[in-house]
Amino acid sequence: MVLSAGAANSARLLLASANDHTRTVWPTAQTRSDANYVFHNSRAFLAVSKERNDTRFQKTLGLNDYYFGDADFEFPMGNLQMVGKSSAPMYRGEKPIETKLAPTIALRDVAGHAVDFWLSVEDLPDPDNRVTLDGDGNIVLSYTPNNQEPMEQLYHRVKKHLSHLGMHPHHLIPRDVYMKNDIPVAGCAHQAGTVRFGNDPATSVLDTDCKTHELDNLYVVDTSFFPSIGAVNPALTAIANALRVGDHLLERLR
Repeated sequence: MVLSAGAANSARLLLASANDHTRTVWPTAQTRSDANYVFHNSRAFLAVSKERNDTRFQKTLGLNDYYFGDADFEFPMGNLQMVGKSSAPMYRGEKPIETKLAPTIALRDVAGHAVDFWLSVEDLPDPDNRVTLDGDGNIVLSYTPNNQEPMEQLYHRVKKHLSHLGMHPHHLIPRDVYMKNDIPVAGCAHQAGTVRFGNDPATSVLDTDCKTHELDNLYVVDTSFFPSIGAVNPALTAIANALRVGDHLLERLR
């Protein structure tokens, strides 16, 4: 059997399967380190360009130049990329109170000159950040943000260079509802890590082939197996790992 329901729901299914005879894949209360819920700390904001920005496919550029730090900050920061082009109706939806009195033509003018950025930094594994179930079997997520300084450092560097790109460094507009450091659960991006893999059953749910330590016929192949998460999209890693596990299963069936 292969389970691939996403980090939160794979955890939910495994938690709901516990019984008195076996750990049934899920760790006991004493082995908390194998259930770290991680996702991307992200922030979206727009800068106002001096020239019009009429692009239709803006999300085609990204860079990792600051990922491993620089001369002024030795720790990893993260990924900078463009985000889909904003528009006047989006401003109305994201900031209904702030834009209530703003004429549509003014919002259109901002949108016409907007360049939209997306920053992502790593979310560090924390045993207290985890998925549990309430009495009715519903998902309960316990999460406290961490690793916030790299976000501020990355944001500072982007802001510092905007004037060289023909933008106004002091005219940055955070898109708070879309994404920022204290992102709400409803807007989380790329969740992972709740059914991590490893060599030690005491600190991992899966072995290195993504098979559960306790059961011989259950594999988990979504991003739950990640022991940590980087600051870039995990989709290709999840796909590559699923293909790897598929090859392993084919070998077992021969």
